Amino acid sequence: MFGDYLKSRIKILILLLGVEAVFASVYFLFDLPVVTVVYPLILSSVLILTAGVIDFLLVLNKHKKLQKIVFPEPSGLLEKDYQEIIGKLKEEQEYSRKKTTSDYNNMVEYYTIWAHQIKTPIASMRLQIQSEDSDVARRLDGDLNRIEAYVEMVLTFLRLDSDSTDYVIKEIDLDAVIKPAIRKFARDFISKKLTMDFKPTETRVLSDEKWLSFVIEQVLSNAVKYTNEGGIKIYMDKPGILCVEDSGIGINAADLPRIFENGYTGFNGREDKRASGIGLYLCKRICDNLGHKISAESEQGAGTKIRIDLNKHDIGIE
Repeated sequence: MFGDYLKSRIKILILLLGVEAVFASVYFLFDLPVVTVVYPLILSSVLILTAGVIDFLLVLNKHKKLQKIVFPEPSGLLEKDYQEIIGKLKEEQEYSRKKTTSDYNNMVEYYTIWAHQIKTPIASMRLQIQSEDSDVARRLDGDLNRIEAYVEMVLTFLRLDSDSTDYVIKEIDLDAVIKPAIRKFARDFISKKLTMDFKPTETRVLSDEKWLSFVIEQVLSNAVKYTNEGGIKIYMDKPGILCVEDSGIGINAADLPRIFENGYTGFNGREDKRASGIGLYLCKRICDNLGHKISAESEQGAGTKIRIDLNKHDIGIE
């Protein structure tokens, strides 16, 4: 603060030093006694220093008030004009903030209603094909699963930044979250002739059941989507670390560090035009909020292993 103050008063300081120098030069030119030079210099320096301290304290007081956005009384016309400009800018900023918040809330409300409405015909179509066991029925069921996943992805994307996002952190049975996710993709496994090797974890974790379920379903969805032969394994790699491993096409080494970025699809995404690059990004955001960690190991053509560390880390919920 003091350094900034000196910079703002540098011209005045140079001027005062110049006056002092002229003052001293006159005394020396007339060959006056030293005492007649030193005494006025000391006296004037004390006066200048006193005035400087008072000025600094006044500036410091204004600075503190401005930090609290409480304008001090203007000391001049220009300062009054600046305060009026700042006041108008603040009003415009507040209006813009409220409008943005209102628009965002309206958008969330619209898409939430849309998502809930579209679930009705999806459920109706699923009921119609539920009793039929054929390749067509399995393909249709898989497509319905994907539609549901995309709808849920939209809702999740909107809810993540919403003030009303509901996290219920409690101890849950991990197997009770994994099993429904596996059943959801049962027809996809049959249709693609994939094996599912699930070893019950017999583990209870501290998390949010709904949001953790979304993460596991999304990871499993990707595993099914990018695995054309072989199968998928779900097991506890280490205490508290859930592993979903597939024998799919794998991830390019150059893409691996960026797969959790928003909208990043990489090489696989360019091959599959349906890829959005949002799924794993949402998983990462949710895991951060829940205090979990998610990571990936993969090799092109040799499958992918997603690890979800369910041990409690710093919770990102604000």
